Amino acid sequence: MLKLQQDHPVGIPNGVDAHPPEEPSHPDGSSSSQRPLATPRLREGLGFRPTSGISTPQYSSRAAAKANSPLPDANGLGWPAKSTHLRLNATAEERADREKKLSSAVRTILECLGEDPDREGLLKTPERYAKALLWMTRGYEERLADIINDAVFEEDHDEMVIVRDIDISSLCEHHLVPFTGKIAIAYIPNKLVLGLSKLARIAEVFSRRLQVQERLTKQVALAVQEAINPRGVAVVMEATHMCMTMRGVQKPGAITVTSCMLGCFRTQQKTREEFLTLIKGR
Repeated sequence: MLKLQQDHPVGIPNGVDAHPPEEPSHPDGSSSSQRPLATPRLREGLGFRPTSGISTPQYSSRAAAKANSPLPDANGLGWPAKSTHLRLNATAEERADREKKLSSAVRTILECLGEDPDREGLLKTPERYAKALLWMTRGYEERLADIINDAVFEEDHDEMVIVRDIDISSLCEHHLVPFTGKIAIAYIPNKLVLGLSKLARIAEVFSRRLQVQERLTKQVALAVQEAINPRGVAVVMEATHMCMTMRGVQKPGAITVTSCMLGCFRTQQKTREEFLTLIKGR
């Protein structure tokens, strides 16, 4: 979990200098800026894929504000994957080609399973599954900047805001099978509040991508943090994973719980305990 400090820019992990010193020139007089750029270091502990998409530490809140977006991505996508921009900006013809390509891949899968894709029950399955999979991953086509839109309001409220029991369905990126559960999101405002439905919609956008629960939990928390810069954000998610219940270890009823605490929820035990007590109450 990301530990935020007031004197440290949001989006840059502790231990990373937000303004690193200039590198000295080489003995031959050439500067380091003339050398080929080195491979970026992996940012451990944040749960994002640094080699396939934009990782959170590369952006600060100042950079996001400059891009006129409440999120650390100039396009408002929120940590897009490698091909997210291609899907977001696809034309109608490109969308049709993508669906056709995916349908062909599903037909190949059916053949590899030992089935007959031309029998009556499976004749239209490739097209159906292609459409269903694109729908279940529609989060790649939604801009978080549009989701939040103008639902940020000035309000002199400094007590905890919680939206709990938000139903979540996503696809495990390891096996492409579903995991489902509930998520609770809380924050303590700092002069700004976010429309309540936007908390659920932020969770929905990230869940409609290939995910692992740990990353999903952190992405939701960091998106809220970047959007309104509250005093703190807390997210807890409970989910059941089909990759554990219908294959592998086959343990129905096993529940995975993940959390992410930012700001005062991480630094103040009483605040954290109040949140955990409220989300357990019925």
